[in-house]
Amino acid sequence: MQERRTSERVRANLNVRWETLKAQGRGSVCDLSSSGCFVLTGGEVTAGELLRMDLISADGIATFWGNVVYGINEMGFAVRFVFGSEADKQAVERIIRNAH
Repeated sequence: MQERRTSERVRANLNVRWETLKAQGRGSVCDLSSSGCFVLTGGEVTAGELLRMDLISADGIATFWGNVVYGINEMGFAVRFVFGSEADKQAVERIIRNAH
C-alpha cells in the first residue's frame, strides 16, 4: 500500500468523543499528525462523512472537525482534519508537541 500521509505523525494516547450525523462514540486517538488522526473505537462511520471530535488532553478539551478517510470495523477510523482557522491548526500542533 502506498504511503499517502504528508505530515509527520506521532504515537498518542488521547481520549476522544466523536459525533457524526448518524452516530457518536468515545475512543482513543493512537496516531496523530497536523493533518489528521486515527481513532480507536467500535463505532461505525462512513468514508467521507463529516465528523466533530473533542480531543481531551492535559491542556483541556479541544474541538476539531474532519472528514472520515476510511473505517475498519470494530477497530476504528482515520480522520483528515478540516480547519476553520489558523488557530484550529495551531491547537492541533500544540497537542502534538505535548504528546511527545
